[in-house]
Amino acid sequence: MQNDPLADVPSPIDLRSMTDAHEWARTATTKRPWRKDFFARIADELSRVGEGPLAVLELGSGPGFLARHLLSAVRVSRYCALDSSAAMHELAQDRLGALADRVEFVEADFRSAHWAEGLPVVEAVVTVQAVHELRHKRHAVPFYRRVRPLIAPGGVMLMCDHFAGHDGMSNGALYMTPGEHADAVREGGFMTIDVLLQKGGLILLRACGAT
Repeated sequence: MQNDPLADVPSPIDLRSMTDAHEWARTATTKRPWRKDFFARIADELSRVGEGPLAVLELGSGPGFLARHLLSAVRVSRYCALDSSAAMHELAQDRLGALADRVEFVEADFRSAHWAEGLPVVEAVVTVQAVHELRHKRHAVPFYRRVRPLIAPGGVMLMCDHFAGHDGMSNGALYMTPGEHADAVREGGFMTIDVLLQKGGLILLRACGAT
């Protein structure tokens, strides 16, 4: 029997489980030490947005690696960290320490239809290794259509995720090629899309402007 190409791809781990969440956090940086290059580039891009401290929304915030970097490197007026896993939020609070007092933790699953309701409008939306957790690339365009209204005029989205193809991932249902990433962002309502960094199977896009 042929597999349905539009079926969601099951995850091999349950990030809502503290055991799985802790293991993911333990190995994330050792598996991909170049993640720090993406964090640095995101911080650099955020430093160019606006004239004052930024309101930032991180989607799929996980155990707080990116939040810790940005709160230490960028002037932030408000930091909202959204993740579907209470276990990940617990790990993030431990990792952030005193910085956790500056973070608003939101538990929501961006695979649901109403995940964006009640979220603040911000100058920057950031996300690292989370878009593929939609579990099929066909969900990407609706996802971006919900993200777009959350970004204030002159704001930016910085999206980093795995990509499919040469030097990337092999599952073409779960992961998008660089071109598919850009197309999905554009169809989601963004006008200007630039590739900022592509390294070690990860790609970072900057998107801004309404279509």
